[in-house]
Amino acid sequence: MKQLLLLFACWTTVVAGRAGQQPMRLWYAKPANYFEESLPLGNGRMGALVYGNPQDDIVQLNDITLWTGQPVDRQEDAGASRWIPKIREALFAENYALADSLQLHVQGHNSSHYQPLGTLRLQGPAGHVTDYRRELSLDSAMARVTYRQGAVAFCREYLCSAPDSLVALHLTASKPGQISTVLSLASLLPHQVSTRSGQLTMTGHATGDEAQTIHFCTIVSVSHRGGTLTATDSTLVLDQADEATVWVTNATSFNGFDRHPVSQAAPWLQTAARLARRAQGASYASVRSRHVADHRQFFSRVGLNLHPHDDGTPFLLPTDSLLKTYNTGHPQNDRYLETLYFQYGRYLLIGCSRTPAVPANLQGLWNPHLWAPWRSNYTININLEENYWPVFNCNLAEMALPLDGFLQALAENGRYTSANYFGIGRGWSACHNSDIWAMTNPVGEKKEKPEWANWPMGGAWLVESLWEKYLFTCDDDFLRRVAYPLLKGAALFCLDWLVPNPHNPAELITAPSTSPENEYVTDGGYHGMTCYGGTADLAIVRELLTNTLLAARIVGDDDEVCQAMAAALPRLHPYTIGREGDLNEWYYDWRDYDPHHRHQSHLIGLYPGHHVSNGELKRACEQTLIQKGDQTTGWSTGWRINLWARLHKGDEAYHIYQKLLGYVSPDKYKGADRRRPGGGTYPNLFDAHPPFQIDGNFGGTAGVCEMLLQSSLDPVGSEARIELLPALPAAWPSGEVSGLCARGGYEIDMQWRDGRVTSVAIKAKKSGSVTLSYNGTAKTLRLKAGQQKRLKFS
Repeated sequence: MKQLLLLFACWTTVVAGRAGQQPMRLWYAKPANYFEESLPLGNGRMGALVYGNPQDDIVQLNDITLWTGQPVDRQEDAGASRWIPKIREALFAENYALADSLQLHVQGHNSSHYQPLGTLRLQGPAGHVTDYRRELSLDSAMARVTYRQGAVAFCREYLCSAPDSLVALHLTASKPGQISTVLSLASLLPHQVSTRSGQLTMTGHATGDEAQTIHFCTIVSVSHRGGTLTATDSTLVLDQADEATVWVTNATSFNGFDRHPVSQAAPWLQTAARLARRAQGASYASVRSRHVADHRQFFSRVGLNLHPHDDGTPFLLPTDSLLKTYNTGHPQNDRYLETLYFQYGRYLLIGCSRTPAVPANLQGLWNPHLWAPWRSNYTININLEENYWPVFNCNLAEMALPLDGFLQALAENGRYTSANYFGIGRGWSACHNSDIWAMTNPVGEKKEKPEWANWPMGGAWLVESLWEKYLFTCDDDFLRRVAYPLLKGAALFCLDWLVPNPHNPAELITAPSTSPENEYVTDGGYHGMTCYGGTADLAIVRELLTNTLLAARIVGDDDEVCQAMAAALPRLHPYTIGREGDLNEWYYDWRDYDPHHRHQSHLIGLYPGHHVSNGELKRACEQTLIQKGDQTTGWSTGWRINLWARLHKGDEAYHIYQKLLGYVSPDKYKGADRRRPGGGTYPNLFDAHPPFQIDGNFGGTAGVCEMLLQSSLDPVGSEARIELLPALPAAWPSGEVSGLCARGGYEIDMQWRDGRVTSVAIKAKKSGSVTLSYNGTAKTLRLKAGQQKRLKFS
């Protein structure tokens, strides 16, 4: 009992949060019945989903490196580029139907599938349960289940540790000899389970030929005090223990994007065994301590408080009830939920983005499905980009490292894609989808819609994350060694992909072009997908060339490629404004087949880009958002928050944030009170596309940052500009935030009251000049590296 009370004290003691932030936790009064109610834990490689049923507990397991497939064939469809001139000929003859049909010839294989690892099950004795509570602490990255059976209080703690590379479950009770459970392992994948030396060992492989796909080894072991541990053919039986810790370790044979998962495999069996031995020799207290310290070094950097005088009432309602009653007249509850959702995005990014060269996928790393929606792959016409929008301003730059490595892999494969499909021998490209093998080819398998399959601009957009990293960190070595070569390679492809505009040869356009997943209707009534001079393409090219030229100046490069970029940039076909005052998505002022379509790719230059800055174009972007409306998918809702914020329209951004926090019932829930709007949030705060896609979570978190702080940097002159509260909604009149990052290498703490900044602390990572804009005025400061200045305003 003493130890149980000690653990409870450790759980409820929260390190004082920055910005006076309340404890961040999700909690529920019942076990999870559906995936969308489970609680996610992650260490960047392994993931666990906690259901928390006292008699039949399920912990679903994932490993972010467990995918189908093998390295790509770099000679796939060599010669397919011969179709590009024919497509252009059809387009310039305004024969869009022919162009659509010819695009099928320029399609390759679809991506591999991300697959679930398995399920750990703990089956305990039956009995009436009272005082049940299931919760997830974002502050410590631990889940906890407490309940009573008769006179005995039980507690289960769950964690997924990065330092020790394992999942741990710690079971305690208020009286000795009360811990009894049967443990088993299973998987939806081909597998075998055996028991040996008091361990459960599960080996198997991803779906497909076992000689050609990734293998895994999962080991479950138990440390216990008191009682007995026995084994059957496929289970471990723990009986009448005083306390116990269940350790779960796993390894896969994945050894890199270009290495065969069997013939060039990583030593997965030996690695899993080594991790299991290390776990068995550890104490739960030491593993727990290392885990909490590791998580807090990242999570505690940023604090947010949107209701400084809260009396604690939000903690009285379970999280699903907070969602269901959101925006119904309970402002304290609403502000807490809005803060919780913001921090949940940061929590999820820490949990799913720490594996070198394997970034967060469509589901982060939490996928229970054998065949996940959209293969749980990397969709790089918005979704992978959106996953990393909050990574720098939310003070989590380390979580971008997996994306950095992944981009290097894409560039390697993308050189072959550029040659095989587009006839371009310089630079690299990547298309709509990718996977753990860094595939870059157009997908569709010669039969799917060009609107998403035939789009070569993914690499050119995604590589912008490297430039953003430089703007936030001012790391010249990173720019020279990693970012600039990749930026320049993507720009080389774009230079050769551009062609003269047949209506005005002085201009450059892309052809063929699509606007991701959207469709047009021509003035003649043709409903199509393939066009030329699409606005989204040119926005990506314009952003890329602009930033690559800036990077070239910093690293001192002025070769013929740089000169060609400088010559091409002003020749790009300009933005045009439609008859309704909106920003045209197509070369012509065509009607969208779906005016409310979820994609708004032609607004990339506004956000996440930076080059749409003049008033006329901003008004056209605003009109486009008005046309789009506010009913859309989860990830698109996240994007629209940021777009409205970038326009300095705080109330409009907040209105869309409210839409994102609309309650959505689990996918398989069939009750009479089922809620299924077009986009929103599931009971466990996962984003509902629906189904679950994690990008909406990250878009929402980024959107809160964008409402509170915006920044820009002239990297050549080291001149930064930071806007404080640029899009503050009326619903947040007072608050405080700490630890947000700004371009130029600055970190910001600030407080505001009645919509005005009252104090700010700014810390510089690098010497430079920064202009702070606040309360309708501006102040320029010069700071040295490491210097912090505090300002107070009346």
